[in-house]
Amino acid sequence: MKKIISIFILFIFIFSCSSDPKKVEVENIIPKTEELVATINYEVIGSFPHDLTAYTEGLFFHDKQLYESTGAPETQTQYKTVIGIIDTINGKLNAKIDLGRTYFGEGAIILNDKFYQLTYKNQIGFVYDAKTYKQINRFTYKNKEGWGLTTDGVSLIMSDGTNVLTYLDPITLQPTKTINVTNAGYAEDNINELEFIDGYIYANIWTKNYIVKIDIKTGKVVGVMDCSQLSDEAHRTNPESDVLNGIAYDPITKRMFVTGKGFPKVYVLKLK
Repeated sequence: MKKIISIFILFIFIFSCSSDPKKVEVENIIPKTEELVATINYEVIGSFPHDLTAYTEGLFFHDKQLYESTGAPETQTQYKTVIGIIDTINGKLNAKIDLGRTYFGEGAIILNDKFYQLTYKNQIGFVYDAKTYKQINRFTYKNKEGWGLTTDGVSLIMSDGTNVLTYLDPITLQPTKTINVTNAGYAEDNINELEFIDGYIYANIWTKNYIVKIDIKTGKVVGVMDCSQLSDEAHRTNPESDVLNGIAYDPITKRMFVTGKGFPKVYVLKLK
């Protein structure tokens, strides 16, 4: 008889636990959360001097050379708009294209033997022959501003200070599509310098000391690189340094180059 009662009590206990209204309620109110954004670890494997007169707007690696495009803020007369090759020994920027202070230059990239260059608020872009550096075309865009520029090998990809990336046809220079970038469900605004690496876009965020990795299929930020140690060192060495801006990548050596506006160094990184 005791055995039967024990079994009955056990059955009631199991049934009561499985139908506990509090437990069901708790399960139902647990909110769905975004997937955690991965931390991208890296190692600083070297550095070399960076021209302190270079107000960096774009950085890219092409044909074994490191190129930089710069801007010219109105209140800082030491800067001017150029595109040039960085001497990795002394850091000097050897200008190949010089717009002086007529325009505030922004991102630049080479695609199909042509230089493409954006300007800040003029809504004008320039096209140059990559061998002679002569201007061969100019174009306009509807984006209110021009910021960063990169390429996936087919299209030009530009940022404009919002969370939107615009793809441009390199021949017609007309937009073909846009991507809205989000980080944990929120718009990732102030997207600045861009670099296309192994199917993803890496981007500086203006005034932030981190670089984001963007999935071009979804627009989601899937990784974040904390570069505050690089920025802190730059400001200790040169208090006049401005924000982190400039990402380039050598696909052969798998090295990333990172710098900033007025940074005294270009840092060479190895992603882990």
